[in-house]
Amino acid sequence: MRKLKERWEINNNLQLLTVFIAFGITGSTAAKFGEPLTLLIGISHGDVLFWPVRLLIILPIYKVILLIVGWLYGEFDFFWKFEKKMLRKMGLRFIKV
Repeated sequence: MRKLKERWEINNNLQLLTVFIAFGITGSTAAKFGEPLTLLIGISHGDVLFWPVRLLIILPIYKVILLIVGWLYGEFDFFWKFEKKMLRKMGLRFIKV
């Protein structure tokens, strides 16, 4: 945990717990939104494109929810830096945030 706290520049265990809770809430919420939105655009479970489209839908939803949940938990700055770093690693540098 020490290395993770150093890499993420987290000061204490409570902040680390808060970050983990925010990640958990965000992942669960984004996954819940994925299926209804995929079905809404007309792609059902039997379609070959169901999972690729669902993942493409979940990614931007996850990013927005992560910032909202991070803000609610008082960790907006951490998650804002995390999002920018994630976009850079994904090769999406052209998205200016």
